[in-house]
Amino acid sequence: MRLFRVLLVSLLCLTAGCSQSVSTKPQPEQSASVPTAGGTITLAMTEEPDTLDVQASSMLVTEFIGGYLGGALLFEDEKTMQINPSLATSYTVSEDGKTWTFTLRSDVRFHDGTPLTSNSFKETFERAQSKEFAQQSTGSSLSSIESITVPDDQTLVLHMKQPSAPLLSDLASPGWAQPLSLQAIEKAGKQYGRSPVGVGAWKFESWKPGESISMVRNPDFHWADASAQNQGPVKPDKLEIRFIKNSQTMLAALDSGSLDVATNVQAKDAKKYRSNEKFTVHEQLKSGLGLFIGLNLQKEIFQDIGVRKALNMAVNKEAIVQASLQGEGVQAFGPLGEAMFGYDPSIKDYAYSYQPEEAGKLLEETGWKLNPQGLRERNGTPLRVHLLSMERFSQSAQLVQGMLKDVGIEVVIDTLEPAAMIQTALSGDYDMTVMGYGATDPDVLFQYLHSSQRQGGSNFSDIADEQIDKLLEKGRVTVNTDERKQIYVDLQKRMVEQAYWVPIFTEKKFTVINNRVHEVRLHPLGYPVFQDSWVEL
Repeated sequence: MRLFRVLLVSLLCLTAGCSQSVSTKPQPEQSASVPTAGGTITLAMTEEPDTLDVQASSMLVTEFIGGYLGGALLFEDEKTMQINPSLATSYTVSEDGKTWTFTLRSDVRFHDGTPLTSNSFKETFERAQSKEFAQQSTGSSLSSIESITVPDDQTLVLHMKQPSAPLLSDLASPGWAQPLSLQAIEKAGKQYGRSPVGVGAWKFESWKPGESISMVRNPDFHWADASAQNQGPVKPDKLEIRFIKNSQTMLAALDSGSLDVATNVQAKDAKKYRSNEKFTVHEQLKSGLGLFIGLNLQKEIFQDIGVRKALNMAVNKEAIVQASLQGEGVQAFGPLGEAMFGYDPSIKDYAYSYQPEEAGKLLEETGWKLNPQGLRERNGTPLRVHLLSMERFSQSAQLVQGMLKDVGIEVVIDTLEPAAMIQTALSGDYDMTVMGYGATDPDVLFQYLHSSQRQGGSNFSDIADEQIDKLLEKGRVTVNTDERKQIYVDLQKRMVEQAYWVPIFTEKKFTVINNRVHEVRLHPLGYPVFQDSWVEL
């Protein structure tokens, strides 16, 4: 479960590096109110998935929405960060780490009435590993599995190629790792991504492209994970997810009462809701990397390490944190965020700092000279690059544009819808692109950085670095915590040395909830969980 996905935790370090949600204003006591059934929860997200066939997508929003429809063998408790059984009742791992045996619940059914068995998981995982899906998030996360056997309907055995440190938390993703009904997939054909079938508390109802996805209560659901107080069907009748990319439009809907839950609220906007008794604001430092600039190494200009280093020195990250995040975030210095396992606290000492004069000198040394207009050119060719972006990062992109202009680099911003931006990046038809990911475990970097992911995978930058490949491969199979941590420290040093990315920031994430919706929890990746929720009618 790699790109945009991603909740990963080390096999032996399950409590590493996760940011827990903080409610900045507790919901007021309402002793006269008791949980009631009925009503609709209306949730807004800034991005729309490309598909709800979770094995065909690498968008994090697909994981989020897919999680409402599905479930997983395991789950991660957002309070303790421990991995516990969910659709499995128990599991064991052999001493050599190469045989994983799960015992499944016997009372789970898909939305189409098909019973969940061990063979359901076998068919699901083998589909994800097929050539068609192997480089997407689910397929990539299951790549360490060599074969799968099913001794009976409730026993699933995964035979590994080698021990896998991140697999445990990969199998705890209710979106990417959910079982699929092959019967439903065959019936729907190519339309399955628009009519998914899962085992979750919510059943798919409809999708209005560009507007919303609607789900209804699954009345037969009674297999919630142990973190939920409510083990049965959810209380609301309906969950409507609206796609509102413009933040002011989203907040206007929240203020009017037509929206109950707003996600990805900007820091400057969250402040006004902290003092409003009608709302509760949840905040958490994103676990992952909030924003970095990926450089396309297929382009000749970025094959020059001097240019890559100059870009890193030309960007004032703290200024972007203050302007774009209102100070509600931290600078990023390498490929890992602060909340992630393996993050090197000393990276600030060896990473690039804001030194525009040094950036200019590096560009001069690489042959890019300033012309009378203050822009750089070499052999008559101007230093002009295109930056792929999306509306959510528009201000940050414009700030980067201005900072690079200050050192003589002309940047043209191409703003696309998120799904279109990702597809363009996958095609390799770009110069630079904004990007970010959510994760706690550094194995997420395999999909972004390993050379095997260059064609059709999520290695957008086309990085082919033997040293990085070896470190990523070693990190996957090393379960000793200290040894594994050092592997990723070495990886961070290599990434800084080669300047393949321009890391910028990791932001705090804000979710604003109308207090008529009670008992909303946040998943460690930040999306709302409604298993215990009810609506005050």
